[in-house]
Amino acid sequence: MSVTSPPRRVLTPPHHLNSQRQTNRSPGRARRRRSWAGAAYASPTAVIVVLLFLTPLVLIGWMSLHRWPLLGTPTFNAPDNYARISDNALVSQAAWFTLKYTLVLTVLLFTVSFGLALLVQRRRRGVGLLRTAIMLPMAVGFASASLLFLGLLSDEIGLVNQLLRWLGVVDGYISWTSGSPTSALTSAVVLVLWRFAGFNMLILLTGLQAIPLELYEAARIDGANRWQTFSLITLPLMRPTIALVLTVMTTGSLLAFDQFWILTRGGPDNSTTSLVMAIYREAFIRLDLGSAAAISVALLVVLVAVNVIQLGVLRRRTH
Repeated sequence: MSVTSPPRRVLTPPHHLNSQRQTNRSPGRARRRRSWAGAAYASPTAVIVVLLFLTPLVLIGWMSLHRWPLLGTPTFNAPDNYARISDNALVSQAAWFTLKYTLVLTVLLFTVSFGLALLVQRRRRGVGLLRTAIMLPMAVGFASASLLFLGLLSDEIGLVNQLLRWLGVVDGYISWTSGSPTSALTSAVVLVLWRFAGFNMLILLTGLQAIPLELYEAARIDGANRWQTFSLITLPLMRPTIALVLTVMTTGSLLAFDQFWILTRGGPDNSTTSLVMAIYREAFIRLDLGSAAAISVALLVVLVAVNVIQLGVLRRRTH
């Protein structure tokens, strides 16, 4: 008597288990799709950065290792271009002037910008109009602003000289942009203050308005005066914003070119020649692109050091 075994039944997972497996796979697929979409969105910017920043940076580094005339065949001469930087009298003079200009301008521009930010911090009658007036110079291009000041400070037709003569302050004409190193530097500093005070005021004002008002009210209840409130609350909480503004100011001052090229042409007697102007003259007047590239790399190292300090200050905890 034979016993037949019952037919095997193929067990299929329930429908809800298949759905669960597909659901478990879907987050991974969604993440991959989001990653590819993000890469697609970022690719145009990455291409621009590679073409307009990284490629020129590599080319400048390569040029700095060669004697690279504007017309002619480059020849490898590393590290002569870097060794000759300290022997270049114009570069040494420009470096000293750029350092002095950076210190003077950073102190003045920060003081004026922070003072304006504190002035327009609270909402009251006329503050909106005052903010608009301070921000208006931002609409003028820097080269256009330099040309505007060149016309205003002109020896013969400038409105400044005519106004001072009408007031009886001066008898003749004053050469503001080329008469003396002090007047030329002062003209450039006033131009930058007028043009960039509103921009830096806006950044500082954003930091001030981010401070909770409850802290000031608590300090007022505890009997703190204005100076104690400013030094114990405002300054500590504003430290990241202040670090950012100071870094932007310092970087802009080290890269100064337009104001001196248009206003003073580096004069009188190269007393207002900045480092970027020295690089320009080295490249397009002396036609030595290799030496100009070496000076540019040295300036880049300084700028990177400034940015590293900025990141260190920004990442530090505010006590």
